[in-house]
Amino acid sequence: MYFLLSALGLVACVLAVAFAAHHYLQMTKFTCDTILESCQCKLDTADPLGRTFVYQDAADCGSLISTLNLYLLLQMVLNLIAALVCLLACFMMWKHRYQVFYVGVRFYPLTATEGQQQKV
Repeated sequence: MYFLLSALGLVACVLAVAFAAHHYLQMTKFTCDTILESCQCKLDTADPLGRTFVYQDAADCGSLISTLNLYLLLQMVLNLIAALVCLLACFMMWKHRYQVFYVGVRFYPLTATEGQQQKV
């Protein structure tokens, strides 16, 4: 159960990194304007049907976008660290479970032992 939960956490963290990276790349392409105490950002200004993101009570669009970019970068780094921790937990559990050598099991070679020497 611990291994499965760690693997699920690994997948979730990798998806969170991909989600934040996608939004970070979108935000770098935003064109923002300040209109009536709000910041309105568009991905494509030439497209009249393009989605517009409105941030209320944000007078300075530059600081808002830089803060959101910093937040997304921080989220990517923290989720990447969490993914590495989950990967380490999966590796340790796998190694502990499937790479165990039992002390009682011995390997006997096919050569003759000391008491049974062959005569030539």
